[in-house]
Amino acid sequence: MDSTGATCDTWRMRGLTRLLWMEQNRHPGDRQRLFAAVHETVQASQVLYPGSFVDVAPSFVSPSVTYVDTDQRAVRFFADTAGVDEIIAENRESVFDTTWRFLDADYESPLDVPQGGIDLLISLYTGFVSEHCTDYLAPGGFLLVNPSHGDVAMASIDPRYRLAAVVRCRSGCYTVDDANLDTYLVPKKSTDLTADFLHTTGRGIPYTKSPFAYLFQHLND
Repeated sequence: MDSTGATCDTWRMRGLTRLLWMEQNRHPGDRQRLFAAVHETVQASQVLYPGSFVDVAPSFVSPSVTYVDTDQRAVRFFADTAGVDEIIAENRESVFDTTWRFLDADYESPLDVPQGGIDLLISLYTGFVSEHCTDYLAPGGFLLVNPSHGDVAMASIDPRYRLAAVVRCRSGCYTVDDANLDTYLVPKKSTDLTADFLHTTGRGIPYTKSPFAYLFQHLND
């Protein structure tokens, strides 16, 4: 292929990268505000994001992020390393050294991630990340999880975790609150909550209070 063809292919890839990011960021800055609020609280230096799709917003605030997905659109997106780097550089809140990598992998299988080496594990709009990936989380590290797909309920019955805070969203602004935590995770209906029950339903349970997300802390072994 001549240089003109190679250049066209590069620009075509870059355009697809931008389109995927624009779709992900269709509420401009929303994920950046979320991760900035969480980062201000937990100051995670090593982040693991299973089921990330193309959401690179954690790299806007954290110095090292590992993204994991099997979606072929995500595979193509992260293959454009220069395009991803541009998006991150354009949106970083301050100048700092940042690294990222992408694993084309199923997070339910073993990952090329050191056990106990992660400060923040992200579980947003995906399956039971906490069930499969907690061993990568350092003692004292945090799980950020929203109610989608039942992982909040799974973490709530996992003895390796304690609820540390909730993430609230109001008018597009995110805050992290650790007050009155005993008033959260209260089911609306009495339920015999087990891992088998959650696997069968494939979703969470309704609670009397519904913040945007929860922060669980990984307890020391």
